[in-house]
Amino acid sequence: MPQKQKSKSWVDLKQAGNESFKTGQYGEATNMYSQAIKELEKSKKNPEDLGILYSNRAASYLKDGNCAECVKDCNMSLELFPFNVKSLLRRAAAYEALERYRLAYVDYKTALQIDCNIAAAHDGTNRMTKALTEADGLSWREKLPPIPTVPLSVREKLSQKTTANAVQQPNPTPQHNGTTQTNKPTPSDKDMKKGQILKEEGNALVKKGEHKKAIEKYSQSIKHNPTEVTTYTNRALCYLSVKQYKDAVRDCDEALMIDSSNIKAFYRRAQAHKELKDIKACVDDLNNLLKVEPKNMAALKLLQEVQKKK
Repeated sequence: MPQKQKSKSWVDLKQAGNESFKTGQYGEATNMYSQAIKELEKSKKNPEDLGILYSNRAASYLKDGNCAECVKDCNMSLELFPFNVKSLLRRAAAYEALERYRLAYVDYKTALQIDCNIAAAHDGTNRMTKALTEADGLSWREKLPPIPTVPLSVREKLSQKTTANAVQQPNPTPQHNGTTQTNKPTPSDKDMKKGQILKEEGNALVKKGEHKKAIEKYSQSIKHNPTEVTTYTNRALCYLSVKQYKDAVRDCDEALMIDSSNIKAFYRRAQAHKELKDIKACVDDLNNLLKVEPKNMAALKLLQEVQKKK
């Protein structure tokens, strides 16, 4: 008689979900997070852990364009883990996609009470202000739902935890979900120096047109220093050159987690999306780039080119 297979723990299932999310398999990530939620609900463990799982699944739904389910999961997450920044940003992005701009504005403003340095929340607030002014005129604030006040104790606790718990949101477009925060460990001085040397060796290989060898050097550099944004954008350029477009997208995702307004990361990811025939994602990246640098000629030219293909 065959032995009954032992079911995976919620921690293993969450990790599997995180891995699927990182590689762009959002349906599989949703499935893994759903199983993890079931396992954790059985054990009645820490509600914050459950809140994070709902938030992670919400991120997968958002990536797949299932904004209604994303909102539901963020609501659950925020009940279990009040004022979780990632859940607020994901729900805001979903509301924005659903054109529920007042609710999106409230969530972006709430997130800024917790951490006033979140670029995504500032950008979102500005976009919602513009949309609501166009819709309701100068009296738009009078029609807003109340914005909750985040208690100081919660702000202090969450500002410490916000980078430590939830799965990272690799792609801050189309609704700016990312922040400039990243939970990568800070490298030692020795590792930073070694990483810099390897990066420069990679740069020299790029100048010679040896992109595959450069990729190896950049990969070694990243092992020593995973916090250097230009190493990812440089390796993304090499991946574009050797037609490994999905790898280029992943490197740009990493770069935008470190610097949410990085011009090169937006542009190179747009190029990769174009080659992958994902015109919507390409246009989103170019529009986000142009918000940072409105007169970027390369982006304007590429945007004009891809819009003809729509």
